Amino acid sequence: MTIKPIITLPETVLRQVSDPIETIDEDVLQLADDMLETMYDAPGVGLAAIQIGVPKRLVVLDVADEDDEMAPLTLINPEIVKQGDKMRDHEEGCLSIPEVLVEIERPTPVTVRYIDRAGKTQELEAEGLLGTAIQHEIDHLDGKLIIDYMSRLKRDMVMRKFKKLARG
Repeated sequence: MTIKPIITLPETVLRQVSDPIETIDEDVLQLADDMLETMYDAPGVGLAAIQIGVPKRLVVLDVADEDDEMAPLTLINPEIVKQGDKMRDHEEGCLSIPEVLVEIERPTPVTVRYIDRAGKTQELEAEGLLGTAIQHEIDHLDGKLIIDYMSRLKRDMVMRKFKKLARG
């Protein structure tokens, strides 16, 4: 497994909509393994392929506590098929936007349909941190970022900060 560099703002590739994965082969499984290694190293609880520059609909997650056994999830071509009636507020961070936290309200629970590593279609109902993380990572696949949930003024301030950092 290889740790990949995580793309950060202001890179515009983060706004790209990711393409579905047509075939689950050794390359896709290796990409998922590399993404897990990268996510654990960061450390984070989720990572979308676009965050390492691969515009494919692939997400990895692990919301297990540090004291618990690792529980990695690989979601290929994930899509939310059902959203609950309740809303959950959570302060979200993002590996592609370091040191920025945004309070976001999302539906809970959510049901996600995806293809697993064995090529089988699965459905998972998730709530709490897992439900939030799944929605966050699917946002990435659609070119949406946590700063899109901020006011325009705050979003512009964050973008200016990251453009300035990128210039050095």
